[in-house]
Amino acid sequence: MTETPGFLLTVAAFLLVLGPLVFVHELGHYLAGRLFGVKAEVFSIGFGREIFGVTDRRGTRWKFAWLPLGGYVKFAGDMNPASQPSAEWLQLPPAERARTFQAKPVWQRAIVVAAGPIANFVLAVLLLSGFALAYGDSRAIVGSVVPGSAAAHAGLVAGDRVTAIDGETVYGFDHLINLVAPRPGATLSVTITRDGEPFDRSIRLGRQRLRATDGQMHDFGQLGVGRAPVALIDAPARGLAQTAQIVGLMADGLGQIITGHRSVKELGGPIKIAQIAGQQLALGWLDLLYLAALISINLGFINLLPVPVLDGGHLLLYAVEAVRRRPVGPQVQEWAFRGGLAMILALMLLVTFNDLVHGLAG
Repeated sequence: MTETPGFLLTVAAFLLVLGPLVFVHELGHYLAGRLFGVKAEVFSIGFGREIFGVTDRRGTRWKFAWLPLGGYVKFAGDMNPASQPSAEWLQLPPAERARTFQAKPVWQRAIVVAAGPIANFVLAVLLLSGFALAYGDSRAIVGSVVPGSAAAHAGLVAGDRVTAIDGETVYGFDHLINLVAPRPGATLSVTITRDGEPFDRSIRLGRQRLRATDGQMHDFGQLGVGRAPVALIDAPARGLAQTAQIVGLMADGLGQIITGHRSVKELGGPIKIAQIAGQQLALGWLDLLYLAALISINLGFINLLPVPVLDGGHLLLYAVEAVRRRPVGPQVQEWAFRGGLAMILALMLLVTFNDLVHGLAG
């Protein structure tokens, strides 16, 4: 049973997670724009009316807005949502026009757009690298075996990799724990890989009595293995590998939803994120940081989808422009933008409906 946090804690956790992640995403766009000499007019966290802000010496307005569900950087020359050159842009003095987004070659514009999602991935890699260094390898590799435990009786040794339990693939150490913990005393068929050779062991789990998040004492299944330690030099590689694995799982999940193998009811939105963030904050700051890493990967992944309005949609249009050697026509861009906006609004309605239905059911 999961502890249910209060409303204020849920809101605070949501803002603590989403705010910095949006800032990092937009900072990626901003820094890439600065690199290529593009003037940023506005850097906003949130949408709608400004709550407060400051203007720096470069003329960029840094502000917080009242609706904290995202953010944006408005570059000079980016005068409409579809990023089309306009009559106003054409009337700018040459020196000023040279500092606008639209004046830059397509490869520079693509880097500026891609820098936001990349910043989210980089942050996730850093966070997961820190977790790997502090807590050990995220892979289901045996780092140590508790003497007298179920693993010890089965002959498991350090370096073994648990690849499946009762035929279900094990994706990592946390997944291994999730498969074992609810089954105290159960006998499982565990597939092990040692020196590249797989073999099976029938293992009867031990029992460990612990206090759960509901405050009650419960029995949990115990295999009796610890994580493999990660050296400082190896931590970035482990963080990168775990990030890539999570992206792969997200892509696979999205593919299953598109093909109908998974229900769209599994999709969640801001309300669900806020609930989970509140629960993780109630468990501790480290749990909230781990959630932040997952959401950062999610933001990067979603923004790279080839849907107009999202960064991936702009990158798709730039790819077409690079092949055709001229921009996509304004009318095509406008209709692509409208279609993408309709898709995003429909998705927001769907995930909000799912959040409300599941919230009421819970």
